[in-house]
Amino acid sequence: MNRMPQAPGHSAHSAHLDTFARDRLPAPAALPELIFDLPELQFPARLNCATELLDRHVAEGRGDRLCIQGAGVRWTYADLQAQANRIAHVLVHDMGLVPGNRVLLRGANSPMLAACWFAVVKAGGIAVGTMPLLRARELVAIAHKAQISHALCDARLAEELQLALPDCPTLQQVLNFGGQLETRAADKPPHFDNVDTAADDICLMAFTSGTTGVPKGTLHFHRDVMAATVCWPPHVLRAQPDDVFIGSPPLAFTFGLGGLLVFPLSIGACAVLIEKASPDLLLPAIAQYKASVCFTAPTSYRAMAAQVAAHDLRSLRKCVSAGEALPAATRQLWRESTGIEIIDGIGSTEMFHIFISADESQARGGATGLPVPGYRAVVLDETGHEVPAGQVGRLAVKGPTGCKYLDDPRQANYVQNGWNLTGDAYRVDVDGQFVYQARTDDMIISGGYNIAGPEVEDALLLHPAVAECGVIGQADEARGMIVKAFVVLRPGHTGNDSLGKALQDFVKQSIAPYKYPREIVFLDKLPRTETGKLQRFRLKAGA
Repeated sequence: MNRMPQAPGHSAHSAHLDTFARDRLPAPAALPELIFDLPELQFPARLNCATELLDRHVAEGRGDRLCIQGAGVRWTYADLQAQANRIAHVLVHDMGLVPGNRVLLRGANSPMLAACWFAVVKAGGIAVGTMPLLRARELVAIAHKAQISHALCDARLAEELQLALPDCPTLQQVLNFGGQLETRAADKPPHFDNVDTAADDICLMAFTSGTTGVPKGTLHFHRDVMAATVCWPPHVLRAQPDDVFIGSPPLAFTFGLGGLLVFPLSIGACAVLIEKASPDLLLPAIAQYKASVCFTAPTSYRAMAAQVAAHDLRSLRKCVSAGEALPAATRQLWRESTGIEIIDGIGSTEMFHIFISADESQARGGATGLPVPGYRAVVLDETGHEVPAGQVGRLAVKGPTGCKYLDDPRQANYVQNGWNLTGDAYRVDVDGQFVYQARTDDMIISGGYNIAGPEVEDALLLHPAVAECGVIGQADEARGMIVKAFVVLRPGHTGNDSLGKALQDFVKQSIAPYKYPREIVFLDKLPRTETGKLQRFRLKAGA
């Protein structure tokens, strides 16, 4: 990339003819302070991230490198470029896309979905990924919020989108892939001149995963996507061009988009995109594709640990966890099963990707890590002042990316005094490591004690009968709140009063006795998002 210094507040002339999204960015005073203090973060005023992530490799002679793999698909960088270019022609010439239009992408992880994403970005559109399991009502809400104009949808998932269409008046152009789109693209030229977008033109709209029940649309510039590639990946992950990336998070989730597409392509590596990546399917896929870098959620690592002996995982060398807190017990279990220390991290849809993390040498059970180069992080009290080490407060972050909600008053909650307040309660240990406590609205105050639900969950997970669990605070007249645990048992165990009492006693022996769950409910499964995050609001609603 030909880098030219760009002042943080600089706004080059937008290439967007449809200015809907740009017009609904937060007011300048409501935006977070941005930091571009690494040399690699000095981006040019004109920037299209598809050019940098994909076309650059072909232009520099790496077009024959293996780029994307999936079911029956092995595409080189030149193959992916040609496919994306043909789809971009379909978008522009057949579907009438103009720069700035929002394009809904609907499909499970696959090489074709990746090609569609690149096509939208090349054409100057705004890619709006959606989780495959969303129903018509949820798609309508996104289409209304984003004023979606176009959609590219896996034919196998078309039914719910068709049900949504009568209530989506702005969505006039829909093509299905898995047949229709490929037929249109087949006779299009394999060359496409990418739209000359500004670095701060929006290329991506990501909706939060709904752990609070009310998703928000987050906006990301071309510059944001590229900024993420030069912070956490080279300084913490340290993958190589010969690595093969694989994992479970959907591309509609920024954890998946970064880890399974943007980051591998930024270094000329290979990405494996598989449609179903449950623990029992991810392990054989790692062996089949000889994957070396894995991205998945803590619950998956815990489930896979018991099965690793049945699979050839010799190719695997790096494992990344994010999306929710990594229990120390899960870290230990995975290390004992594979010899691999998990790279943990916290990111957010608002910030695009990971901003606090630790590499294998710094990893410590129970701690998330240190601020990623390019980012700053502090823990603040309710008045906005930094708290001393060891005290719990609100995590606040600044860096080259930051929260930009689409026309949403909750911007004022997330961004305060230039800081991004992620909604997480943390403390900083004496070694500088950030230690997760809970979501700030999930801290349990019982009998005058502050209790972090994840700490209780971690203690429960150490018991051999517990497969997974979720902990919330429940209102209580005597204590204000009590700790309530929802537990899923391993096969062969029965949830009853005797086991409940045994679990309570076990927790009392593991952590401070006042933190034990005074009520335990046994469930067949926990409510989770498609990305594996525990939906505590649903536990609270049913409490």
